[in-house]
Amino acid sequence: MHSRKIGDYVLDIFIYVVLIAMGLSTLVPFITVLSKSVSEEWAITSGKVNLLPIGFQLDTLQYVVTNNQFLHALLISVLVAVIGTLASLIVTAMTAYPLSKRELPGVGVIIVLFVFTMMFNGGIIPSYLLIRQLDLIDNLASLILPGLISVFNMLVIKSYFESLPPSLEESAKLDGARNYTILFRIILPLSGPVLATIGLFYAVYYWNDYFNPMLYINSTSLKPLQLYLQDIVMNADSSSFKMSAEDRMNVPAEGVRAATVIASTIPILLVYPFLQKYFIKGVLIGSVKG
Repeated sequence: MHSRKIGDYVLDIFIYVVLIAMGLSTLVPFITVLSKSVSEEWAITSGKVNLLPIGFQLDTLQYVVTNNQFLHALLISVLVAVIGTLASLIVTAMTAYPLSKRELPGVGVIIVLFVFTMMFNGGIIPSYLLIRQLDLIDNLASLILPGLISVFNMLVIKSYFESLPPSLEESAKLDGARNYTILFRIILPLSGPVLATIGLFYAVYYWNDYFNPMLYINSTSLKPLQLYLQDIVMNADSSSFKMSAEDRMNVPAEGVRAATVIASTIPILLVYPFLQKYFIKGVLIGSVKG
């Protein structure tokens, strides 16, 4: 084994410094917002809060998480994220399974057509006209159907299915099992890592989706958390935002914005640690055939 030279250690140190700096730079905005959400009112209004909080209070966060508008928007987002993720996983898996069979006639052409949609789409106006023609304006289905299947996610699951031993399906077919039975009772139970990974991808997409609700949702009662967050950012310090005069005096608008951002981020952060261990395993197993 060759001994390492001083230049190798210098390069390693440089790489670690760069990576740590990049990691910290991504945390700076979050830390700043978090500091504003728990700082004292006078420090926020005077603009003295930067990375570290000045004073400490939880009144602003308490006001945000107990606000009926916030709770209703949170419920809408949770509903869309849960239903959308489950529906997307089912549709994506059902699409990937037949495309993982090389003996399927025309499978190459079908995959090319799917990949084509990754690079080209109809555009905003045709998409809006389609949703309106389907009578889905002001309907929560308009937040789920446009993102029901991601071609990239489908290709990852397809690669994972191809890595499973063919003998599993062959033995099941000998026992008289049909394709749906094989998929839902044999293939999917063995695909936990990749399904958890892709499920988190879908959940983050539905949770953070802002553009589709902005286009298709008009009713206040159907606005998800991201549109509510926009209202907070745009109108927290204006008379159009629904806040009592007493609350306006005790809760600074900038603090309300920061606390709302933190409160809307916490749910997805709580889910991530439970699925993190599947990330590398799920993606790598799906990209390397064994």
